[in-house]
Amino acid sequence: MSQPASDKSAKGPLAGIRILDLTSVLMGPYCTQIMADLGADVIKVESPDGDTSRYVGPARTKGRSGMFVNLNRGKRGIVLDLRTEKGRDLCLRLAAKADIVMHSMRKPAIEKLGLDYAAVAAINPGVIYASLYGYGRDGRYSGRPAYDDTIQAASGLAMLQAEINPEPQYVTTVVGDKVSALSGAYAIMAALFHRQRGGGGQEIEVPMFEIMASFLLIEHIAGAIYDPPMGPPVYTRAVTPFRRPYKTQDGYVSVLVYNDKQWRRFTELAQRPDLAADERFRSQADRSANMADFCTIVAQILEQRSSAEWLDLLDKAEIPCARLNKTADLYTDPHLADVDFFKTLDDPRDGRLRMPGHPVRFSATPAGFSQAAPMLGEHTEDVLRELGLDAVELDELEAGGAIRRWRDDEKVQG
Repeated sequence: MSQPASDKSAKGPLAGIRILDLTSVLMGPYCTQIMADLGADVIKVESPDGDTSRYVGPARTKGRSGMFVNLNRGKRGIVLDLRTEKGRDLCLRLAAKADIVMHSMRKPAIEKLGLDYAAVAAINPGVIYASLYGYGRDGRYSGRPAYDDTIQAASGLAMLQAEINPEPQYVTTVVGDKVSALSGAYAIMAALFHRQRGGGGQEIEVPMFEIMASFLLIEHIAGAIYDPPMGPPVYTRAVTPFRRPYKTQDGYVSVLVYNDKQWRRFTELAQRPDLAADERFRSQADRSANMADFCTIVAQILEQRSSAEWLDLLDKAEIPCARLNKTADLYTDPHLADVDFFKTLDDPRDGRLRMPGHPVRFSATPAGFSQAAPMLGEHTEDVLRELGLDAVELDELEAGGAIRRWRDDEKVQG
C-alpha cells in the first residue's frame, strides 16, 4: 500500500540551497525534481503560456498533466515574461540570490534575453550556472534544436536497435533526456561541493549528444578503444538477436545464466550433465564465443516448464531471473510495496495522487516531497515579496505583462 508523502524535503541533503530553474519540458525539470526531492528550494520560472509539458497527457486539472505534476513536485512556480525588461530584471534579482541557475535554452536565445552566464556571474560570482541543451557549444552542431528522438539518432542508439530489429528504432523511453538530467544533477552537486571547499562558482555545460555518446560507449566501445581498433564499437552480447526474454510453457521470463557457477546450477536444474561437460559452454568465454548455440539450448530447456516453476527454481539457485512486468504492474509489485516506493499525496486540486518516491535512501537526511507541482504562477507573489516588492509594485508589474499571479478563483477544470 502506498505510504503518505511526508515533508522530508526540508531535511534533505540540499536543504538551504536555492535553485532558479528556467528549464522546461523534461530534461531540465527532471534534473531539478531530483534536487527538490533532496531538499533544495526550486523556483520554477515559466512564461505566461506555461511549460508545454503542462498540456501533455491526461490531466484532472487543466494545465497540470500527470507528467508535469510528477516532474515538478515540490517546486515553487512563478511567471515572468523574460522578453520584457522588467521581467528580465526580476529574473536577475532572483539569480543574484540563487546558489544555482539553470536553463535549457539554446545559446543565442539565452544571450538575447541577457541571462547568460556572464550576465548572472556579474551580479553573483559564486553562482553555479548550468546550461542544458542538445550539443556542446564548441562544436559545429552547436545551436541546433534537439529532442530525445534526434539525440537517440545522432548518438547511435537508434541504429543499435537495428542490430536486433528489421530497421532502426527509438527505444520506448526518453532515455537521452533522462540520462542527461541525471548527469546534470551530479555535475551541479559536484560543483556545489567544489564551491563549499572554497573553489567559487562556475559554469556547467550539460550537452545531451555528448552525454549519450559517452553513455553508449561504456560497453559498446569494445575493441574500438585501441589504436588501431581491434574491432567495431559494439558489445556483441547486447546486440545478439538471442538477447531477449525466453518463452516458457505459459509465458515468458527473463533469465541471465552468466557466470560459470550459474551455468553449472542451471544444467543441474535442467538435468543435463552433458551440457556441463560440453566444450562449447565450459567457460564464460566459451559461452560468449558460441552465443547462438548457448541461447538456443537455454531457450529449449526453458520451454519445458511454466514461468512460475522456473522463477521459483532459478531464484532458489541464485540465477538472475525476473517476471516480465508491464509498467502498470509496477503499481502492484510486492517488492515496491515493501520498500514504500509509491507515495500518496492529498492534493487540494487533483485529490489523491500516487507518485514514485525518491528512490535513493539517506539515513540522516531523507529525501521526499510534500506538495505536487504548482499551478501556473502560483507562487509569483510569495517569491517576489521575498525580494521586497509590495502589493502596488506587483499590481503594476502584472498590469504591464512582466509577471502573472495565480488566483484560486481562476477556472482550472478542462
